[in-house]
Amino acid sequence: MSVAAIAVLATLMLKRAPAGVVAPSVAALPTVNALLNTASAVLLTAGFVFIRRRNVVAHRACMLGAFAVSVLFLACYLVYHAHAGSRPFAGRGWIRPIYFVLLVSHIVLAAVIVPLALTTIYRGLSAYRGLPAQIDRHKRLARRTLPIWLYVSVTGVIVYVLLYHW
Repeated sequence: MSVAAIAVLATLMLKRAPAGVVAPSVAALPTVNALLNTASAVLLTAGFVFIRRRNVVAHRACMLGAFAVSVLFLACYLVYHAHAGSRPFAGRGWIRPIYFVLLVSHIVLAAVIVPLALTTIYRGLSAYRGLPAQIDRHKRLARRTLPIWLYVSVTGVIVYVLLYHW
């Protein structure tokens, strides 16, 4: 699934829209995407807090909400890039290498998080449905998945701010 998403994204990114032209119908999507990434980070953090307090129902709701928001983000992101192409970073000086380090790490980890999140959610739901062997596997994987997913969500917002408001 990650490979397919990367292939679609690469195709969209290589397809160039006319310089400086963004269709009005998609012009707001970068801001929407930043808000969706923010919502994902908030839901992931709340889900973590809930599970630490042993509130499994609220934890599950937050994590499934974070996944739903992330899927919606991906759809909006692909629609935007299909219509607008890519936007070059205009920043100069010391911020430029910082931006590209954040961007590259964000892209790589965004590809990694897809199978991690899907597997973690599957194991969590399997444990909830009475397959207790999955709970330990869910916990082990979730300890790796959460920080990566949070990093991707937060750096997505930072990349947006640097790209559109710097």
